[in-house]
Amino acid sequence: MKKHISLLFAIVMFIGVSVNAQSDKSKRASPPATVTQTLKSGAVVTIDYSQPSLKGRTIGKDIVPFGKVWRTGANEATIFETSKDLKIGGKMLPAGKYSLYTIPGEKEWTIIFNKTWNQSGMAYKEEQDVLRFTDKPEKSEKMMEKMTFEIEKDGEVQLLWGDLEVDFKVK
Repeated sequence: MKKHISLLFAIVMFIGVSVNAQSDKSKRASPPATVTQTLKSGAVVTIDYSQPSLKGRTIGKDIVPFGKVWRTGANEATIFETSKDLKIGGKMLPAGKYSLYTIPGEKEWTIIFNKTWNQSGMAYKEEQDVLRFTDKPEKSEKMMEKMTFEIEKDGEVQLLWGDLEVDFKVK
């Protein structure tokens, strides 16, 4: 009887440690990151995402294939939140939370705001898109091993990864 209780205790402890380790997102290969900025307009913009690393891979070939919808990060879908209505790419985005996807390309990236924000990164459905626009990638002055978002007070949002920079303005 004691052996059964000891075995049961060991199993329960193992399960508890496993569940706790999985819920600690900072231990993931692509750790979580958040960037928040209050714009000159007073809008508060937050991007909550996971940071994949290049690890010697090439964007468009080994990682993040060109021409395919990408969750713009790792793990769960990247969340873009704004406290006020914004104008992005010449189009209006109402205040709220959105998942942020992209379709990377060598000469052009499509930026996508999807109304289903709380989802797995792979659960994208085009019919849920709220806003789409295109932007041209540029060569960055900074070399970033981990994908990083930056938001400036003037509303410039930058996605930096490797020697790539994709930026767009939010107003």
